[in-house]
Formats: sequence, C-alpha cells, structure tokens
Amino acid sequence: MIKVNDNFCKLPGSYLFSEVARKVKAYAEANPTAKIIKMGIGDVTRPLCQAAIAAMTEAVKDQASAETFHGYGPETGYDFLRQAIVAGDYGKRGVKVELDEIFVNDGAKSDTGNIGDILSPDCKVAVTDPVYPVYVDTNVMAGRAGELKGNGCWSNVIYLPCTVDNDFVPSLPKETPDVIYLCYPNNPTGTTLTRDQLKVWVDYARENGALILFDSAYEAYITDEDVPHSIYEIPGAKEVAIEFRSYSKTAGFTGVRCGYTVVPMALQGVNSKGEKVSLNALWRRRQTTKFNGSSYIAQRGAAALYTSRGREEIAETVAYYMDNARMLREAMLSLGLKAVGGVNAPYVWVKTPDGLSSWEFFDLLLHKCSIVGTPGVGFGPSGEGYFRFSAFSSHEATEEASNRLARFIK
Repeated sequence: MIKVNDNFCKLPGSYLFSEVARKVKAYAEANPTAKIIKMGIGDVTRPLCQAAIAAMTEAVKDQASAETFHGYGPETGYDFLRQAIVAGDYGKRGVKVELDEIFVNDGAKSDTGNIGDILSPDCKVAVTDPVYPVYVDTNVMAGRAGELKGNGCWSNVIYLPCTVDNDFVPSLPKETPDVIYLCYPNNPTGTTLTRDQLKVWVDYARENGALILFDSAYEAYITDEDVPHSIYEIPGAKEVAIEFRSYSKTAGFTGVRCGYTVVPMALQGVNSKGEKVSLNALWRRRQTTKFNGSSYIAQRGAAALYTSRGREEIAETVAYYMDNARMLREAMLSLGLKAVGGVNAPYVWVKTPDGLSSWEFFDLLLHKCSIVGTPGVGFGPSGEGYFRFSAFSSHEATEEASNRLARFIK
C-alpha cells in the first residue's frame, strides 16, 4: 500500500466552504422551487470590467497568429503587468517596489497556501482568530500545526483572538512566533488596522525576527485615510513582510485567476547552518520549479485594470459592492444585531441572536429564509457565535435578503 502524508489525515473532513456547498446543495435538491440567496462564499457576481474584456479579447487574437502567439511565459509574470503594478499600486502611494520583487500568480489563495514551501517545518505560526481557513489548513498539511485539540485549536499554532472585547484588534502574542499571518481589511470580520496599529506589528516583527505574511486582497475597498493599503507604507516593513494581492474581488477575476505576491529583496531568513538566505531567491526558485506562470490572456486583462478606463470601472464595481455592504450592515443594526465590518471591506460580521451557535444560525437561515451565509466558527474558535455575510451579491438580492431577515428575526 502507498504511504500517504499523515498531515492531510489530521485535517477535518472537509474544507469550510465545501461543507457550506454540500448543505446548500442538499437543501436545493429537497426544495427545488426555493429562491436561494447566496451570501456565503466570497465569489463575485458583477461581470468583468470592459477594459479587461477588451484587452483579453485582443490577447486571444494574439494567440491566433504565429507572429503574436505566446506560449510559456516568464514564471514570475510578464514585464508589462509587473511594470503596471510597480507604478499603479505602489508608486502612486510613494512606496518603492522593484520589478524583481513582484511574482504574478493565478490568485492570492495559491500563494498564501504555497508560501510555506520555503519556510522550515519547525516554524511557529501565529494567526488572528477568526482567520481565513487556508492559512491554518496549509500549515497543517506542512506539519507545522501539531494536533487538533478539543477546543478547535491546533496545538502548535498561536491564536490571536479578535473579539468584541478588544475591538477586533489582535494583541501581540505572549509566545514569540516565527511567522505571523495578517489579513487587512480582514476576512472574515471586515475590520481594519490603522497605520499606527499596523506599525506595532511591523516593529514587533523587526524586534523579534518574525516574518509577516500580509494578505491585502481587499485593499481596494478601503476608504478611510488612516488605513494603509499596503504594509509597505509602514517604514521597515520590506525587511519583515511578504504581501499578497488579488484581482478577484476588485475586477471579478475569481474565474480568470490572476494576482501577485511581493517578496522584497531585503527579506532574509537563515538556513540550518545559521547562514542568511534571500527569501526572494528561494521563492523565485520555488516558482520556476513548480509554477508555469499565469496565462498571457489573464495578464493582459490584469494590465488593462491600470488604465484610466480600467480604474474607473473597478471603482464603480467596488462602490456597487460597498453599497451592498452598507445595506447589510444597516439592516443588521436596525434589527438589534451587533455587527462590524461593511465599511472598508465587503464583509459584515454579525453576532448570532439568542445565543445560537454559528451552524445553528446557518441552518435556520437556510431552511427558514433560503439565505446562505458562512458560520463564524468555520474561521476559528473565536468565530463561534458569529456569522459572515458577503456583499458580493446583486443589489436586488441584498435588499431581498435584508427583508427576509427582518421578517424572520422580528
């Protein structure tokens, strides 16, 4: 018999969103006439912006001619996209990022999961709690997480609770981690860190030799001036942080698959001999070995997002989803429910009513209102008793969901 990776066997039976999908499928089969409103998984509903469509259409035409055909591209991404990223995402904010620090990928999920390939299995990992499940699950797969305990925590993971008691702002860990995952604007709570609050983490990482893995997939939704769009806006961050970006939630690229990761040249680790090693070089070696690059067509579409037309259309899409978030947040508060998020992020994090557990509230909403959200406990122990609503539906569906909730809760 073939021996398997025992770490995979430690994982719970299914990924959070797979379990949500399973329950929804069963309900839909049993209730074929039900009009289900899905506000669970963070998939978008708005079509791709026209600037990206036009660019990808031309890119498809390129593939029809031998003179303009593109086969294997550079594993780290085409220069035309990386140059647009340097100027459009960082230069305009006064942040200097080099071309060779940018690695184009097939979406932020891939790189946030794969980045552990270049880190020691002995690294101690810290996560905010609740947290995007991929961060924890991929460390379980790599053997860093230890064993799953009865309270839902992994024995070798440091949990940083984000609750109403600390205004959903994590405290510095009492035990020193090697790697710290931060996602801001946050998924799932929809909360943010101010510039000063993020500086605390950068300073901590610099003082303790820790690496911050910073997921800024939702930065386009930030409206508050004091909330940084990139961790590199904080002095010294390029010495301690890797940043992940995505076009999925801004330009509708959930199906197109394209994003990028920034690994600064200044970032260094040490090998087992105590010798300093460039993390940029290690990630480059990993990518050139295990990844063939995002498609030429997808990258042409992504580059078009940095044109004036592309930026205008993205702004319209973001505003559309944020109007949904406003509707959701206001509806929850008007019903007497405690809710955060929905201001600088497309998620609303709601306290379940009447002491219901997260899954109990999920089942009630599905079977009584035909509404799908995400149980908070699926994001970690501190998520129990909470529920996440996504703002990525249509205006009409969001309004209808708000009305159904009002009738049900009242």
